[in-house]
Amino acid sequence: MLLFLDVDGVLIPFGGSGYPVYPTDSANPLLARVDPAHGARLSALPCDLVWATTWLSDANDQIAPLLGLPPLPVVTWPDVDPLVPHGVHWKTPFLVEFAAGRPFAWVDDELGQADRAWVSARHRGDALLHKVDPRVGLAAADYAILASWFEGCG
Repeated sequence: MLLFLDVDGVLIPFGGSGYPVYPTDSANPLLARVDPAHGARLSALPCDLVWATTWLSDANDQIAPLLGLPPLPVVTWPDVDPLVPHGVHWKTPFLVEFAAGRPFAWVDDELGQADRAWVSARHRGDALLHKVDPRVGLAAADYAILASWFEGCG
C-alpha cells in the first residue's frame, strides 16, 4: 500500500495565519512551518510513503530531514500534459500509473470529485483521495482517516 504525499498545503500549511514555527536551519521560511511530529505519524502508518509533489527530489533533501524520514521514492512528472477532463488534477493519471494497481491513499489540498471519479474508473485497486485543508495542513483528524482506511485495506 502506498501513501502519496503532497507538500504545499499538506506538510506546509498556507492561506491562513498564526502558524506554529519550528526551528530549522533552512533559508526557506516556509520550511519553518513543517511540524517535525509528522515524521513519526507518517512512519506509524502501515504503508510505503512516496513524495507526490512538485518539490520532487528536493522533498528528500529539504523536508525528509526535518521529519526524521529517510529518503522516499519520488513520483517524477513527465514534461507532457496529461489528457484529462476539465477538473481532474494533472497529477492524477501519473499517480494511478505509479500505483500500478496497488492500493493507495493520496493526500493533497487540490483534490476534487472529478479526481475520485477518474481514479475509480481507471484504477483496479483500492484508493483513498483525501483532501487536506491547506490552511491547517495534515491534522490529527486526517491521520485518523488514513489509519482507518489503511487498516480496512489490510
